[in-house]
Amino acid sequence: MTVVSAGPGALSLEWGVLIDLHTHSHVSDGTDAPAALVAAAAGRGPAGALADGVRRLDVVALTDHDTVGGWDEAAAAAREHGIDLVLGTEVSARAEGISVHLLSYLHDPHDAALLALFDAVRVSRDGRARVMVERLGADFPVTWEDVVDQTQPGTTIGRPHIADALVAAGVCASRDVAFADLLHTDSPYYVRHAVPDAPDAVRAIVAAGGVAVMAHPGAHMRGRIVSDAVIEELAAAGLAGLEVAHRDNDDAQRVRLDRLAQRLGLLTTGSSDFHGDGKPNRLGENLTSSEALAEIERRGTTRMVRA
Repeated sequence: MTVVSAGPGALSLEWGVLIDLHTHSHVSDGTDAPAALVAAAAGRGPAGALADGVRRLDVVALTDHDTVGGWDEAAAAAREHGIDLVLGTEVSARAEGISVHLLSYLHDPHDAALLALFDAVRVSRDGRARVMVERLGADFPVTWEDVVDQTQPGTTIGRPHIADALVAAGVCASRDVAFADLLHTDSPYYVRHAVPDAPDAVRAIVAAGGVAVMAHPGAHMRGRIVSDAVIEELAAAGLAGLEVAHRDNDDAQRVRLDRLAQRLGLLTTGSSDFHGDGKPNRLGENLTSSEALAEIERRGTTRMVRA
């Protein structure tokens, strides 16, 4: 067994198989290419990518926002580096005016309805980003070209890339500072983008053969979080689990979410929400049990990529 020191506010847990089910590449708002992210998870990346005490992961999931664009590259890298890969997407949604993120695991990447949902969200996010940059540009030395310079070809531009442009311009010290101030949902520069209602998003994931798990549902430091009643509604729509072990869920939220999952018969997962250099999160700082992964694989339509 391996003892892993989890992220801030987390408990140290014993694990045999190290499974991290939430990461991002530069296809969305991470800083690493999908292949580089997988290599890092396999212990062949830069020093500091993995959490203390973790030499390599056994299983990693790629869950870029509203896209499957990194799947093929990640799958090839997983086979090369001998690590199992769960193919997924983090789906943007909203419930009661609150932002909700849903991790969709092992869905059909060709499902027309889900792909249309992804496309609509990305188009809306791009338009929102342009308006936010225009507002910011009236007060700070940042332009749309500056934001584009912070991305890779094909990247869906969002707030993290605006944050990177603000950091590059010397306006903010880090992404976290930018999100806490100028890019916060209460900021006059903030603009909402169109996303589906969370129950509809869950149903779309399930219809595409995917397994829906709510990401960081207790992350109250990011803003308002949804009530138990909303999670109950999502469970009725087909939600399969809650991401309980996450650095943004404090101890009290973990207790609440674990009890709620037990009552509703939901799976519980854990993960890093790794973004490369974009956030302090380290691969493997929170983990998912083998039992939960086995159930996700059993329910999903697309097979895991096996080493």
